[in-house]
Amino acid sequence: MAKTIFQKIIDREIPAKIEYEDEHCIVIHDIDPKAPVHLLIIPKRLIVRVSEASAADQSVLGHLLVVAGVVAKKLKLAEGFRLVVNNGPHASEAVPHLHVHLLARRQMTWPPG
Repeated sequence: MAKTIFQKIIDREIPAKIEYEDEHCIVIHDIDPKAPVHLLIIPKRLIVRVSEASAADQSVLGHLLVVAGVVAKKLKLAEGFRLVVNNGPHASEAVPHLHVHLLARRQMTWPPG
């Protein structure tokens, strides 16, 4: 299986604007932002999508949400932010490597989508 674009970014084969990084994940700015702040929180270990995650992925999945809070605090997003995870082509999943979108600094609508 070929590397995803996110694996290439993690391996520094493709440049990206990195906002945060630790041993479990990387947070980058989306190249096609849908809000003034649009970050992607990506696990370094490939998890294709939520529906394919296992119990062994639980700590990494929780870590992604904790990192979302850390980054939101760093960027002073007190007015609020939205977290989105797309699962599969019908949910607009563009890259088969689980990632969490963090969107902020614009009014979100409900229902989304």
